[in-house]
Amino acid sequence: MHQFNRIAVIGGAGFVGSYIAEELTRYGAQLSIATRRRERHKGLLLHLPSADLVETNVHDAGQLEQFLAGHDAVISMVGILHGSRNDFEKAHVQLTGKIIAACKSQGIRRIVHISALGAGETAPSDYQQTKGKAERLLRDSGLDVTILRPSVIFGAGDSFLTLFASLAAVAPFIPLAGADTRFAPVWVEDVARAVRVCLEQDASIGQTLELTGPKTYTLRQLVAYAANLAGHPRTLIALPEGLAMLQATLMELLPGKPPLSRDNVRSLRVDNVSQQPFPALLGFSPTALEAVAPLYLGEQEFNRQLDRYRKQAARR
Repeated sequence: MHQFNRIAVIGGAGFVGSYIAEELTRYGAQLSIATRRRERHKGLLLHLPSADLVETNVHDAGQLEQFLAGHDAVISMVGILHGSRNDFEKAHVQLTGKIIAACKSQGIRRIVHISALGAGETAPSDYQQTKGKAERLLRDSGLDVTILRPSVIFGAGDSFLTLFASLAAVAPFIPLAGADTRFAPVWVEDVARAVRVCLEQDASIGQTLELTGPKTYTLRQLVAYAANLAGHPRTLIALPEGLAMLQATLMELLPGKPPLSRDNVRSLRVDNVSQQPFPALLGFSPTALEAVAPLYLGEQEFNRQLDRYRKQAARR
C-alpha cells in the first residue's frame, strides 16, 4: 500500500474501525490498533492476521509515543457521542493535540483523521464544536493531514439504523427529536475505502473531504425505513425541541450510555448534509442506502440479530 506499510489506528476498535482494518489489511498494510481493553475487542479482528490489537492508554503521552513508534502513518478516529463538555474536550481536542505531538516526536508525517459532517467551532453542540477544534489543530500542525467528514454511517453492526429497528421491535410508537433534520447516510465500507485511497494518494494531503451517500433523507424517513425493513412499522411522533430536551434529560439519568442526550438534540438543529459532490479524487461513487440496508435490516435477518442480542443480554 503506497509507502505506508505500518499504520497505527487510534479509536479503531469499534464498528467503523473494524471495516477500516479489513480494508487496509486486504491491501497489504500492517496495522496496530490501540485499545484499552484488548479482551473485549479481540473477536473483531480474529480473521485479520496482519492487524494487532495493542492494549494502551492513548491519553498518556508516554504510552502514546511508545505505541506510535515505528509506524509510517496514523489514522485518528476517536469520537464520543455522549458526555460533559470536558469529556468532549478530552476525547476530541486534547487527544488530537497529543497525537500531533507524538507524531512529530516519532517522525510520522502522515495522518488521516476521521471527523464528522457538521463539525465546526460555532456549531450548536459540544460534539460538533470540539470536532471542529480538533480539525483546526490538525490543519495548523504542519503535518501531511487529510480530514474526512462523513455524514451518519450505516452498515451491518451500526448503532444508527439498527438502533431504530430495535426500538420499533419493542415500542408501540417512536417519539422522535429532530424529525425533519436531513441526513445523507454513507456506507461504512465506502468510508473504509476512502481512508485507504487517501493513504494511497498524495493529492488528498491538505484536503478536507465530505463523505455522503447519494441521497438525502429526513430523520423521520430513515426511522420509518428501518422500522419497515425490520417488519415493525410504527407511528412516529415528532417532538418539538423543548420536549426532546426533556426526553433527553430523562434518558441521561438511565445507567450506561443514553440513547439520546441533550447534546445530541442540539446537534439535530442543523442538517447533516454536504453542498459538495462526493470527492472525485477517491475514484468511486458512494453506495445507495437501499442497496445495503435490506441485507442486514430485512425482517428475517433482523429477527436473527434480535435473538442473538437477547441471548447475550440473558448471559449478562
